[in-house]
Amino acid sequence: MKRILLMMAVWLVASVTMAANDTDTLVMRIKGMRCEECAHKVGGALRKYAGVEGIDFDLEKRVARVAYDPARVSADTLLGRLRGTRYNPTPYSRDEVIRRGMGLKVQDMHCQRCAKRIAERLGQMEGIDSLSPDVEKHYVFVRYDANKTSKDNIREVLSGMGFTPVNYYTSKNIGYAYFLLPEDEANDETLETALSLDGVDDANVSRLQKSLAITFVNDETSEQQLLEQLRQSGIKAEIPAPHECKEK
Repeated sequence: MKRILLMMAVWLVASVTMAANDTDTLVMRIKGMRCEECAHKVGGALRKYAGVEGIDFDLEKRVARVAYDPARVSADTLLGRLRGTRYNPTPYSRDEVIRRGMGLKVQDMHCQRCAKRIAERLGQMEGIDSLSPDVEKHYVFVRYDANKTSKDNIREVLSGMGFTPVNYYTSKNIGYAYFLLPEDEANDETLETALSLDGVDDANVSRLQKSLAITFVNDETSEQQLLEQLRQSGIKAEIPAPHECKEK
């Protein structure tokens, strides 16, 4: 009996190993893949081949990772499907510098002291090329290497400093709202509620600042409407009084 069980275990391990070896991964850079729609088109083109088992996209790096069965489709075939199109693939390297830029609305960056703190902290992060804070507009622009850091990492660092960054756009149809919260409501549940509201593009909650920042579409909602909807959801949000800078 033990012999049979041992043989079955060996067979199971061998089967799993063979199954794992049946799948290869092709990682490609697609510089023309700039948005979800682009990724959808790339995925649609590649999934026409029966051997494609899955595709993961990293739009920040503009990278596609394709899991495929080499017995049914080759890497050259997959690459050839995209060559000559706007989604022309190139090899991906972790050593390549992938420059990206992001704008963040930081409503609680009130003064030059705040801006200096942000510049010093982000300047210590690996992959940050440059940054430009604008105190008057409560705005920070960051240029970075997406192979060494990411938008999420940068936002996490700012949130850890007590700021509440959200997406910033130059469009006149985009508005920003900023609310103070009770301490027990500065949490993920409040964030999920805010993100579910109509017209909301982005939201962030700071537990340290006890605040909620929102980026929204002006044609679909307003700061006052958002406030009313939050309160209807049981969240005791408040619009803060105008900030009086204590910087000397």
